[in-house]
Amino acid sequence: KLIEISDSRKSLTPVTIFIMASWLIVYILGAFRPEFIQMIFEKFELWPRDVESGSWWLLATTAFLHSGLMHILFNMWALYILGPGIERQVGSAPFAGLYLASALLGSVAYVAFNTGPAVGASGAVFGLFGAWLASAWKSRNSVAGRAQLQSIGVILGINLLLPLAVPRIAWEAHVGGLIAGFVIAFAWNRVARDERTRSVIA
Repeated sequence: KLIEISDSRKSLTPVTIFIMASWLIVYILGAFRPEFIQMIFEKFELWPRDVESGSWWLLATTAFLHSGLMHILFNMWALYILGPGIERQVGSAPFAGLYLASALLGSVAYVAFNTGPAVGASGAVFGLFGAWLASAWKSRNSVAGRAQLQSIGVILGINLLLPLAVPRIAWEAHVGGLIAGFVIAFAWNRVARDERTRSVIA
């Protein structure tokens, strides 16, 4: 089944609301209290050296921080467009797992190739793009599936090439999150088919 793109006439789902609210709260507090955001960044931004020293939680906490207005606006737009449809179809708990796993793998990919600090939810957001891509790929033989596959291909192509023109974009986190989201969504489809097969055999 194709992933449903968000309809603004429908209410947002719980995990999507929580994520967006947490992003906004941290960003707004930082805008009015620079000393607060500085303290938060020092404790929770992604430093590869700290992760290697045992601060594994930084792989996840960085996904709730943003470096500027355009950074948070893009991620909120992507979450608003993709998050509700995915969460409604698979449930809040699996959706939260997808978000967290994509954030973690995106952070791991960044740490593997960098030494400087990073913040942002791009790994998690690209996990949602990965889930969309997996859904479109499974339905590629249908008209709707081909259309969705073409749309996601264009969007992903632009975003994956963007680091060539814009400095300081953590493309490793994008790729890591994309892979995580695709694999998880593909596994969901596989599990669903396996469950239907077992019920038929029984």
